[in-house]
Amino acid sequence: MLAPILTIARHTLREALRNRLLWLLLLAACGAIGASGLLHEVALTEGRQLQTALLAAGLRLAAVFLVATFVVTSMVREANDKSQELLLALPLPRAAYLLGKLAGFAALAVLPAALFGALALCVAPPGQAALWSVSLLAELWIVAAFSLLCMLTLNQVLPALAAACAFYLLARTAATLQWLAHGPGQPAGLLTRAVDGLALLLPNLDAYARTDWLLYHGGTAAELAGIAIQSAIYLALLTAAALFDLYRKNF
Repeated sequence: MLAPILTIARHTLREALRNRLLWLLLLAACGAIGASGLLHEVALTEGRQLQTALLAAGLRLAAVFLVATFVVTSMVREANDKSQELLLALPLPRAAYLLGKLAGFAALAVLPAALFGALALCVAPPGQAALWSVSLLAELWIVAAFSLLCMLTLNQVLPALAAACAFYLLARTAATLQWLAHGPGQPAGLLTRAVDGLALLLPNLDAYARTDWLLYHGGTAAELAGIAIQSAIYLALLTAAALFDLYRKNF
């Protein structure tokens, strides 16, 4: 089953390159550099820190948005031109198709992670830039897997993108919401338990690609190990959910 998985993954990556996704990544990088440079010039104090923070945040959001958008639109295109049905009609298991798509999207995520990680070298030591880049890659893998699941379930571009964005926003802010729910003067109740349950279910993406690693150089291998374990768990769960949804469909 490995051969068809690699073939589908290679085709997916070629499609991204043909659609000039690399040019979009370069454009996003230039935009983030320009905006952070402008902020550096107008800032009265701590211009370097503000520039680094804006650059890291801009690159991270651009990478997530472009990867999620490509995953959703690629799956929609395959569904509309019937190439998905053609592939699933071949004598190969549906798991091979899904794993091939995931492998292709995972390979695609290496492009923004490597490119933006190279830019992080301009503002941080190599070790911290590498830590930031690898954790960004893990974050993009989770976003790609969830976007694929949304597309298989919802079958429409706008709902799938909205669900992916909502998932990312909640995963980024769940820890903050939990802290606010347990703040001083906040009574324990249904809302607090709901926030705790949400934080338990969602990946803690706020711990990925942290800007303070580039600012204060405090990232450690232990933090990267925790990110790797969390990513492996959520990728396995999302893949299992996508497989379940794909096998229950009738094409």
